[in-house]
Amino acid sequence: MNKRILLAAALLAAPAAAHAQSAADPLLARALRIHRSAPLVDGHNDLPWEIREKAQGDLGAMDPRGTLAQNHTDIPRLRAGGVGGVYWAAYVPVDRTGREAAGFALEQIGLIKRMTDASPELEMATTADQIVAIHRRGRVASLIGIEGGHAIENSLDVLRQFHELGVRYMTLTHANTLDWADAATDSARHGGLTPFGEEVVREMNRLGMLVDLSHVSAETMTDALRVAEAPVIFSHSSARALADHPRNVPDEVLRLLPANGGVVMVNFFSGFIDPEAARQMRDMFEVERGIRAQHPDDSAAQQRAIAAWRAEHPMPRGTVATIADHIDHIVKVAGIDHVGIGSDFDGVTSLPEGMDDVSRFPYLTVELLRRGYSDGDVRKILGGNLLRAMRGAEAAAARIQRQRGPSSAVIEVLDRRPAAR
Repeated sequence: MNKRILLAAALLAAPAAAHAQSAADPLLARALRIHRSAPLVDGHNDLPWEIREKAQGDLGAMDPRGTLAQNHTDIPRLRAGGVGGVYWAAYVPVDRTGREAAGFALEQIGLIKRMTDASPELEMATTADQIVAIHRRGRVASLIGIEGGHAIENSLDVLRQFHELGVRYMTLTHANTLDWADAATDSARHGGLTPFGEEVVREMNRLGMLVDLSHVSAETMTDALRVAEAPVIFSHSSARALADHPRNVPDEVLRLLPANGGVVMVNFFSGFIDPEAARQMRDMFEVERGIRAQHPDDSAAQQRAIAAWRAEHPMPRGTVATIADHIDHIVKVAGIDHVGIGSDFDGVTSLPEGMDDVSRFPYLTVELLRRGYSDGDVRKILGGNLLRAMRGAEAAAARIQRQRGPSSAVIEVLDRRPAAR
């Protein structure tokens, strides 16, 4: 099937309402043309976790090739939303520690690969050029990012094995502070990165794996930017100046991005973008941590208690314009070359009105066009900036590998203390 037929099929899969609107709305028609001309690459999607939790990883029971009405993501809606690539999160829960964490990550990587292999519309990618080529073939590029640096079990050898399996970014922490890095939503123990944490960043740069600074503390952000030899990303974070939540990026860090070449990929979660919702959600991770401690061996009880807490704390959702406000702010402070899209679809409980699932991406594009962004700048925001950062990381890896081999550093020596097991 040639590219034109594939693109036509993708458009036919889009919601009828979108096409009726596109005929009447020249901005929507223009947005759809932009999506066809260059890949939108979403920096963070949690569908693999949903498949694990709801179907125990059984793709027959939860097949993304069909309609997954209870979720934000399936392949028909990816196509309708003009998506060119997705970083699927290989999420590792923070209670998986020690020797459990790497095995859990391996299972999630395997699930992502099985999902991709089973779907003719998806194709694995590990480089920026592959994403572009896959988009030109009318398919959606599948990429893998590990969410939670505890997955490497304090071992650079484990990190290297994940890279061999195709992982192309790792979020240094999730909700909890690690032996070598402080998280945004936990007590700080190190003042940022420890010496071993700095070595993790250096080895990721040597491998060509993007350093993802979502979830980490502001001190960890600045430490990583000081050490990094390649562009960093924030795969799903927003602007703290607009929504004061520790998960978001403060302006002092945004100002460091031009020198590094990094990209903040805006998160769509209402609790991270709406100012009032952010105020309500500052304690979310602490509440969830307490609930898990109360029910350590009962995930169903954990989920019920978390759902009850959220029901008691309804939040404003925001709108598509709220997402665009964060993009505007990052452009103002860091520049047009340093912002992208990291939706967090299927990893969040509340989304802005009008951005209910992956089919709705073109409506964010419409909002950006309405605000006066040029087609070229919109292409940068949707994926061009991430592709540039990926190419920067790839070039840095080639250079660094000519200068040094794999690091033999161990946490017990660099940090002068026993590693947690």
